[in-house]
Amino acid sequence: MLRYVIAPILPDAQDQEECISETAMRVWEKIGQYDPELGSWTAWLTALARNGALTRARMGKRFAAGELGADTPSPEPTPEEALLRRERQEALARLLYDLPEKDRLLFYRKYYYRQSTAQIAAELGLTQRAVEGRLYRIKKGLRDGLGGMGHG
Repeated sequence: MLRYVIAPILPDAQDQEECISETAMRVWEKIGQYDPELGSWTAWLTALARNGALTRARMGKRFAAGELGADTPSPEPTPEEALLRRERQEALARLLYDLPEKDRLLFYRKYYYRQSTAQIAAELGLTQRAVEGRLYRIKKGLRDGLGGMGHG
């Protein structure tokens, strides 16, 4: 299951193995933070794996581009930026919750789990064009729903 979640983010098999090992360590370290009232075990586990894969992918790109230096600015947002980001995330979460389940799951497959359109189409028995059309309508609805909250 974890490989299924991280493969679209980390195509290299060695990166996948290291990410799965790191996820196991994170589970060991953070098991006390798991709260079944906030979500299922599977959701928590896949979120840890996905976040680890995204971090590994970002770090790999930075190293490859030579971006990490002593004068690299902090990636941490200012308190104002963090507040605005949190407000946008909460608004988006509410909009996603209000979507029909099939649209919400499609959105998560593409933008949370980063599955390719071809993979989604094959697994759902749809054409790629149908998947792209549904995603376009979903994104447009979310953009309209967020209105003046800015982009990000």
